[in-house]
Amino acid sequence: MHFLDGLKTNKKSMVLWIILGLLILSFFNLYRQKMTSAPLVVDYSEFIDRVHEGRIQEVALQGEVLEALYKTGERIQVFLPKIVQLQNLPLDLFKDKGVRFRFVPLEVSFFNFYTLLQIALPFLTVGLIWFLYYRQSQGGAGRSMGFGQSKVNFIDPDQHHITFADVEGAENAKEDLQEVVDFLKNPEKFEVLGGKIPKGVLLVGPPGTGKTLLAKAVAGEAGVPFVFMSGSDFVEMFVGVGASRVRDLFRQAKEHKPCIIFIDEIDAVGRARGGHAGGGHDERDQTLNQLLVEMDGFSEREGIIVLAATNRVDVLDKALIRAGRFDRQIMVPLPDLKGREGILRVHTRKVRLAPEVSLLQVARGTIGFSGADLANLVNEAALRAAKFNKTSVDKEDFEAGRDKILMGPERKNMLMTESDRRLTAFHEAGHALVAAYSSHSDPIHKATIVPRGMALGLVMRLPETDKVSVTRASLLADLDIALAGRIAEEMMFGEEGITTGASSDFKFATNLARKMVTHWGMSKKIGYLFYGEQDEYWSGLASHISDNEVNQIDEEIRKLLKEAHKRTLDLLTKYKSQLILLAETLLIYETLSGEEIDELLKNGEIKRPIPELEEVQKSDPTALTEVLPKEDSLGGGDSSNGEILSSVSLTIVNTLKYCWRVILKHGGTLGV
Repeated sequence: MHFLDGLKTNKKSMVLWIILGLLILSFFNLYRQKMTSAPLVVDYSEFIDRVHEGRIQEVALQGEVLEALYKTGERIQVFLPKIVQLQNLPLDLFKDKGVRFRFVPLEVSFFNFYTLLQIALPFLTVGLIWFLYYRQSQGGAGRSMGFGQSKVNFIDPDQHHITFADVEGAENAKEDLQEVVDFLKNPEKFEVLGGKIPKGVLLVGPPGTGKTLLAKAVAGEAGVPFVFMSGSDFVEMFVGVGASRVRDLFRQAKEHKPCIIFIDEIDAVGRARGGHAGGGHDERDQTLNQLLVEMDGFSEREGIIVLAATNRVDVLDKALIRAGRFDRQIMVPLPDLKGREGILRVHTRKVRLAPEVSLLQVARGTIGFSGADLANLVNEAALRAAKFNKTSVDKEDFEAGRDKILMGPERKNMLMTESDRRLTAFHEAGHALVAAYSSHSDPIHKATIVPRGMALGLVMRLPETDKVSVTRASLLADLDIALAGRIAEEMMFGEEGITTGASSDFKFATNLARKMVTHWGMSKKIGYLFYGEQDEYWSGLASHISDNEVNQIDEEIRKLLKEAHKRTLDLLTKYKSQLILLAETLLIYETLSGEEIDELLKNGEIKRPIPELEEVQKSDPTALTEVLPKEDSLGGGDSSNGEILSSVSLTIVNTLKYCWRVILKHGGTLGV
């Protein structure tokens, strides 16, 4: 029935569109005909000249207007001067030139229907548009071509079978929502004790945590219709459309009660009133007011519960989230370890996994992932396995999928000069070395100089456990690591050799230091004060912050960054030889795991074979024996390398030397 009603409404709307279009088309057609068929107006003297030239074939006089027909078929109009009377017309001239003259009395002129139509048609068109807009603004059945109708996604309980069994990683939210299911299934159980069914439940959490899925699961568990609409669908360019759609949404819900209304991204329509640039009363305010009225307009006994989702509860209007409208707020946070494992289990039901894949291990390496991120991870892993013609999805596919999500896709075809690669290697080696020696840093997951996304290289760190808070020591370590890339460039290439590649590091470090000072009370000079976001005090909009305080905030930010610079410079200077070792190893392998970096810094070498050497060894087993070094060492007798060689393992130095000589001798074999 709901579908048929919508179909009838669509047919009416289509007819109205056709009528309106025909009216507008007719108006422009008549206007075009009038413009193209209207004769040219000339003055009387020019008309007489045309008669003398013998170009006029016929002349007709009607009142004070004389219309002449050229022999070529063109027409002209002449408005006779007052001094020219009928008896003063050059009738003899007309006769001599063979011009046929006729007189058209005014009283015999017929009523011009087209002239009247040209006058009335614009008024009819404007009147029809106003009539249609008035009907839709009143919320009637004849809304303006459907503008006033809510863009409802109606899901019948027989059409979907999503239940709480399909939702993982939100156990607390499911427990709270189970009461809503009981309200819908057995309301008498609560009413007999005087309890009231909540009118609204607000789901609050980051994007991708499954708020929409939870709402569908509630409807599936209760076996009631699910009426879904996005907050952005309420607002249109026409004033009054949003309020009309709110009325239509609740009208349809009452027709299918008991049911659940779900409004996704409610912050698009439920923001606090009075804060708009235009001031006062705009379309969003009208829509919000109507939503407040509708939520007050139905009783608890109607069996309608409004669920809404947002990740910006702080911007919602206080009247919307008060008790009696959205009675409950349920948090849907990012999943923990157990939750991530459960979500992975749900999304891999139809995925053929290799026996060695442990979903628990995958969950351990995806801290901070939302449910949507985990679904994307499973999909990326499956796509990669299919790309390489595998029969199942293995651990390597999940690793590659995670790296792609975290670091972006590899840009394998990007050409970098050797100097750019070398500078990038030392930049990333600086980040990695400081992270490795910092006891408060998260462990290194991977370091690479392969361009990914918008970065030429990066060092990815992943926490070992879920974090609910961060210590000041950890934040200071993050500052040190952020500045380490640029400091490594300065140490190895001088001030003239530094590049623009550290801009994102500076942005991160500055924002972090600013939050330490203005948000988290980690500055002794500023104290335990919260200054809000940067634009609130930096632009002068916050009247409670003086210019002196702004200067103090800036000084404290600079102080934190200077202290971080000193700590990082001291550490990199102390371990300069290992910085060079790590950078040179990155130039060979391009990508190192966190375990390999720890092994390299501890033992001076890693056990992974060099790919180029393996290729040469396979193609020419004697190649390596021919280029093995004798007693000489890398760099010869250059004293500048003495300090480096004294602290670097001979094994890794020789490996680097072998690789270089093999490339020089067997460049053709290696394709370089």
